[in-house]
Amino acid sequence: MDAPAPGARLTAPVAAAPFRDLTTLWVQVTGAWCNLQCTHCINASGPRDPWLPALDAAEVRRHLREAAALGVKEVYFTGGEPFLHPEIVPLLAFALERAPTTVLTNGTLVDETAADHLAALATGARYSLEIRVSLDDPTRARNDAIRGVGAFDRALRAIRRLDARGLVPILTATEVDVVAGDELYERLRRLLLDVGVRKPRVKILPLFPVGRMAGHGGGTVTAEMLDAIDPGRLQCSDSRAAAAGGVYACPILSGLPAARRHASSVAATLTPTPLAHPACLVCWQTGATCRND
Repeated sequence: MDAPAPGARLTAPVAAAPFRDLTTLWVQVTGAWCNLQCTHCINASGPRDPWLPALDAAEVRRHLREAAALGVKEVYFTGGEPFLHPEIVPLLAFALERAPTTVLTNGTLVDETAADHLAALATGARYSLEIRVSLDDPTRARNDAIRGVGAFDRALRAIRRLDARGLVPILTATEVDVVAGDELYERLRRLLLDVGVRKPRVKILPLFPVGRMAGHGGGTVTAEMLDAIDPGRLQCSDSRAAAAGGVYACPILSGLPAARRHASSVAATLTPTPLAHPACLVCWQTGATCRND
């Protein structure tokens, strides 16, 4: 074999995460349609001309039926902002007939009426309902610099409303600043205690180089790197995401053509996933999962 020319770049083959079983289905119910426009959003969501459209209710129900038949263990609704979808409450009820269900929200649309509807759903559901509310800093000024003016107060009001109804929400933050995850966790936990949440729950996510943060970080996962960890810790080994245009490898990459695994079928996607996107490197480095755990 000829030696490579001087200065030639040698590239290792991209690794592929083996698929194990379908634990989680993500439903990107409102695509990239959101009432906020956060600076770090992984799918560049916003209120104007969303590049990824919402799913109609019939398509959501079709994906949920198929996932349930495949033995899915939990369902997550995300967006965009799920509470912009006109049928979000009946769709949550439909999912709760089949699996434990979580909805991720910025909290700004969770008023008293919405909180009442969610509490009623949780009380009457066959499976458990979880609510995750996004808030990225325990100070109003720093959070609103990321999420928009007023987002801090509206998210905290949603958390208090849900907590008062027995739906102990999970505050979910992204490590946007240089504050270490452990420090951010404790500061957010203290914030929840200070506003009267007796059992504070906090989840911290790393920053992913996708969406509005595309280009902030890079690199790919090689087969050698994959051999150094348990591939089962990567969420694409047991999760899939349904969004406009098909079924995708994971919720972080929903809507991206390179991450689409099939145009319509969840079952057809249960195969190894190439770890070709820079966001995959973050998952490999941190072991991060978008799930509640």
